[in-house]
Amino acid sequence: MTVSTLNSPLAVKTLVYSTKPYDHRYFETHPQYCAEMIDFLEARLTPHTVKLAAGYPAVCLFTNDDASADILATLKAGGTELVALRCAGYNNVDLDAAKDLGMTVVRVPEYSPYAVAEHTIALMLGLNRRLHKAYNRVREGNFSLEGLMGFDLHGKTVGIVGTGKIGAITAGILQGFGCQVLAYDPYPNSACQSRGIKYVELNELLAQSHIVSLHCPLTPESFHLMNKERLALMKPNAMLINTSRGGLIDTVAVVEALKSERLGSLGIDVYEEESELFFENLSDQVIQDDVFSRLLTFPNVMITGHQAFFTHEAMTNIAQVTLDNIVAYGQGEPKNQVT
Repeated sequence: MTVSTLNSPLAVKTLVYSTKPYDHRYFETHPQYCAEMIDFLEARLTPHTVKLAAGYPAVCLFTNDDASADILATLKAGGTELVALRCAGYNNVDLDAAKDLGMTVVRVPEYSPYAVAEHTIALMLGLNRRLHKAYNRVREGNFSLEGLMGFDLHGKTVGIVGTGKIGAITAGILQGFGCQVLAYDPYPNSACQSRGIKYVELNELLAQSHIVSLHCPLTPESFHLMNKERLALMKPNAMLINTSRGGLIDTVAVVEALKSERLGSLGIDVYEEESELFFENLSDQVIQDDVFSRLLTFPNVMITGHQAFFTHEAMTNIAQVTLDNIVAYGQGEPKNQVT
């Protein structure tokens, strides 16, 4: 029997890494929150900060925290038994090491798939209609339309790689625009099939799609899914969108495809080396990542800093489910387990 934890207090001392003021605000609005049982750290979990968790039975991590084998071993030695992820993805956690150490890993399997799907569409529309360029022009009193030509989404073919909840919602929105939607997923979604979405092999999807949007988890098999060879299979001048995980794209290969004008445009909310960049204000610093800096020079690239999830509804759900997971673990009936 599942224990309801909705109104149960948090009874497991927890250290929360990678926090911002908005994390505090959303955690504090839920009935499980106990100020004396939770401590917030702005710092990420790294080899330099792991010892700060000594004595905490639980740690709460976000997407760019490092939960590799050595760090998990240090956490375990310091008394940590629970790793509570406040995100859906868990590619930053060495699950085999966690299992060997007897540590429980839980996550937020979904928080607002609509938030990410809608941001995906925003990137498509923004890139297509050059909204980033138009915005800056108008602010400078330049009302020329040269270089702002877009295309009708209606009638275009869009390939969705990965049809879990986010991919399926994105596909449905695109059908509303009048797009033909193709999909690739090793495990086809029957709801998508019932809406007339056609599943094809990945290479066929890449060859037929005017826009390709990635919505799959990062695994050893999907790492650099979009590499030099697969980019070469895409339609000339096609658009590539990634709001899933940065490691799905070989960024160096994408830069080359953009330079050669083989790839028409790129919209990303994630980046494979984002842990040193995203969620921080670096406006007064020189960015040391040369590949990322090169991406910023292209007029046909739009980058957002891992904000696709960032809506009121999503933040509310993330805090609610994360606290609920910790309470459930404290009651001896963990849920949303990864290990």
